[in-house]
Amino acid sequence: MSRQLVPPVVAEGAALTELRLEVRDFLDGQIASGRFVPHVDTWLTRWDRDFTRELARRGWLGMVIPTRYGGQGRTHLERFVVTEELLVVGAPVAAHWVAERQIGPTLLRFGTEEQKQAFLPRISRGEVVFGIGMSEPDSGSDLASVRTRGERVDGGWRLTGTKVWTSGAHEADAFFALARTEPLDPAHRHAGLSQFIVDLRAPGVDIRPIISMGGDHHFNEVHLDGVFIPDDRVLGNLGDGWSQVTSELGFERSGPERFLSTFQLLAAAAQAMEDGGLPLDHGLGRQVARLAGLHQMSLAVSTALEAEARADTAAAVVKVLGTTTEGDIVDYVDLLTASGWVEDEELYALLRAAILQRPGFTLRGGTNEILRGVIARGLGMR
Repeated sequence: MSRQLVPPVVAEGAALTELRLEVRDFLDGQIASGRFVPHVDTWLTRWDRDFTRELARRGWLGMVIPTRYGGQGRTHLERFVVTEELLVVGAPVAAHWVAERQIGPTLLRFGTEEQKQAFLPRISRGEVVFGIGMSEPDSGSDLASVRTRGERVDGGWRLTGTKVWTSGAHEADAFFALARTEPLDPAHRHAGLSQFIVDLRAPGVDIRPIISMGGDHHFNEVHLDGVFIPDDRVLGNLGDGWSQVTSELGFERSGPERFLSTFQLLAAAAQAMEDGGLPLDHGLGRQVARLAGLHQMSLAVSTALEAEARADTAAAVVKVLGTTTEGDIVDYVDLLTASGWVEDEELYALLRAAILQRPGFTLRGGTNEILRGVIARGLGMR
């Protein structure tokens, strides 16, 4: 099997375990004091800028950003430990998630020195919120078909088009936008794409909410009507947008949020079994085993990122298996409680929220159908 598909895993040493316990102790105190209530899918649904800034004060933001750019200069493995602990307890992390997860590392790889100085210290302090401008209407996960276009003008570019399913755009300060800057060549669909850093408060930006069936507002449509982007806000090289995006998706698809979004629900079900509110069920062990395997796989991707190795195929595997698992956890708990009303109000609230979020698990970050194609190409199968 491809070495790229299965990066090596390193054991969690004493220093990582110490960090994990430090974060866990902090979070236990936050929950005990009522600072936040554990929930599901919190990296998408729970915004708390004060909590984000507190993490920054403790050195748990910008962990892989070098100290010369205001970061912590720590490793991807240390960041993995912190993010995993935050997700396990369902902490409110949406305000910094995108910036911390992929914007910072992408700026480090492709940004100019000025761009790094402008954004990386603010990301590390929890002062700037980013979104992602990839998906478009009628495009789905086929990013090569984007129709947002960039037109060259004096001193920069004007972007026109629509991005959709933009998580947190109504809260964000900026996003990375993928746009076509050269005419489409059907024989080379991935050519001619470029990325831009877009100020979401700039003239010509119109953010329209997408309200879910449950009444929640996480997603948005972002309409760009001739939005001016100065030359110093082009990300990387013109025309290299596709390769940059695929590299960026390695950060987006491989993290523990791709399998821990419903961990709090499973933990609550396990607690209900222990307390006698639910019957003991051997299926619990099966779900825990799946999560343990995904923990190792996601940790392996962090190991590859630390070594600056490509991990897009491995990340796609984690995303496909992880989002399937977190959806299966919802179905499992739903069946456990199907015989009658759930007396445990906390469990019921988590289950209801998870059911509402479940349809998006295998869609966001690339559908499973598209990702299976990514995996097949990574294995050299086609």
